[in-house]
Amino acid sequence: MARTRNRPLSPHLTIWKWGPHMALSILQRVTGDGLATAGVLGVVWWLVAAASGPEAYASFIHHATSWYGYVVMIGLTLFFFQHLFSGLRYFVLDIGAGYELKTNKSWAMVVPVAAIAVTAAIWLSVFAGKL
Repeated sequence: MARTRNRPLSPHLTIWKWGPHMALSILQRVTGDGLATAGVLGVVWWLVAAASGPEAYASFIHHATSWYGYVVMIGLTLFFFQHLFSGLRYFVLDIGAGYELKTNKSWAMVVPVAAIAVTAAIWLSVFAGKL
């Protein structure tokens, strides 16, 4: 059986020009994995602390309300909204809209900005209530 030597090659990452839509696709997967991992760990820690007694639960609350606890919660909030808005963008793409290059690029740049803005608004309101 004869083989042809001039077969077309599959496109590789070095061929594609990187754009915000490609970075957003990767960020969608990272935020989903991060939310799943941190969410499971946080819920398990909370449930074990609640089941272990008042001292363990007080320790959980101490860590959750410390500065590093707030950093983690702010990060999870940002991950949540990034994943949500990116998922909504993919929903619009799945119905067949937004595939024009300029539109796709514009929405890919709006999603992270919107996620940061909503996260900042939520946490500013949380911290304003504590002042």
